Amino acid sequence: MYRKSKWKCGYNLVVLGHGNNEKSVPQILIRDLKFEKKSLAKLMFSPDQENHPSKAPVKYGELIVLGYNGSLPNGDRGRRKSRFALFKRPKANGVKPSTVHIACTPQAAKAISNKDQHSISYTLSRAQTVVVEYTHDSNTDMFQIGRSTESPIDFVVTDTVPGSQSNSDTQSVQSTISRFACRIICERNPPFTARIYAAGFDSSKNIFLGEKAAKWKTSDGQMDGLTTNGVLVMHPRNGFTEDSKPGVWREISVCGNVFSLRETRSAQQRGKMVDNETNQLQDGSLIDLCGATLLWRTAEGLSRTPTVKHLEALRQEINAARPQCPVGFNTLAFPSMKRKDVVDEKQPWVYLNCGHVHGYHNWGNKEERDGKDRECPMCRSVGPYVPLWLGCEAGFYVDAGPPTHAFSPCGHVCSEKTTAYWSQIPLPHGTHTFHAACPFCAHQLAGEQGYIRLIFQGPLD
Repeated sequence: MYRKSKWKCGYNLVVLGHGNNEKSVPQILIRDLKFEKKSLAKLMFSPDQENHPSKAPVKYGELIVLGYNGSLPNGDRGRRKSRFALFKRPKANGVKPSTVHIACTPQAAKAISNKDQHSISYTLSRAQTVVVEYTHDSNTDMFQIGRSTESPIDFVVTDTVPGSQSNSDTQSVQSTISRFACRIICERNPPFTARIYAAGFDSSKNIFLGEKAAKWKTSDGQMDGLTTNGVLVMHPRNGFTEDSKPGVWREISVCGNVFSLRETRSAQQRGKMVDNETNQLQDGSLIDLCGATLLWRTAEGLSRTPTVKHLEALRQEINAARPQCPVGFNTLAFPSMKRKDVVDEKQPWVYLNCGHVHGYHNWGNKEERDGKDRECPMCRSVGPYVPLWLGCEAGFYVDAGPPTHAFSPCGHVCSEKTTAYWSQIPLPHGTHTFHAACPFCAHQLAGEQGYIRLIFQGPLD
């Protein structure tokens, strides 16, 4: 039976009673959070818009690495971070193809590549190499992503290990990410279109595709190819909004053409060319580098996205509702975002099979169980019992809704539509499998939906 709550807080609270039993313990579902229009508008502005919009440099967009909740485990440092913003450069550094040298010997190809300009070498055999020279393009900016820490790489990316607590966790893994994985070319003039290409230029301004790399001559006589483990892209349908639906994963070639996926990640045979799709990135596009997946957010899309201030306001509002543990009757509270990886004594915990939220306790931890499954004292369902963590990376949210749902089995909390969206996104895993994962920690989702609705107990006073 439903009856209106008398509690005066920022949430619309609904009490779930048990029949006509007025003494039943109140439980609350957080339905919606109501800000004043002025405060919400201020919170929803991106940081760039808050500070001198006319003087701010042009932002093309941002790349956000999936699996990190706002920063790398040991903190963001230099070019290695969980989020990278692409701004218009003071001087254009883009390149475009120009002269093609066909049927070169390896020695001649090396001589051409040693010139002080960018080039891509396609080794067809030991006796034949095609070299495509690239010339400066004053209308574009180029940004390069890869595992290498050499100077041509703007954004250093290493393998994402689900739930990793330190950078050493990721460095101990044999990496499958290319040293020079991909490059993004952004037009310097409106609408600032961004396009992605497989492979990046090394310190000698060269890209080498060896004999074993998949390569071919196109119908118009140009060369093209794929990198060893490939660069995959998925564009969501309906943009990156609460109405978004997953798109189809494609592979991007060195020249930016679009292909269906190979049978396995590093197969020699390329997929079929998809003529009606392009390498143009859109808000919410996912880029997989075989070891790490990046989310592309446009500047316009970020302006409609919750900010860290907005998420902090949501945290304070849910704490102001004073949810209680139904066993210990102690008040629960989400810790500050600065302590997002440390379990606090007031930390909310949840039974993943039913969604009932408690404080940490030993009730229902029977010896015959392996310690992971616990019996919920509210409904007697048995299942995992985990701490709840607020999702702090605002770029992963598809709306500004309140934190009412949690991913299973990790316990990261965000809006209902955000959990619903990521639970239906098949992310590449290994060389030929896909599965849905939590964007905040990269753990593979479990359960029927991959997420649960949270049921809090309200205060008794």
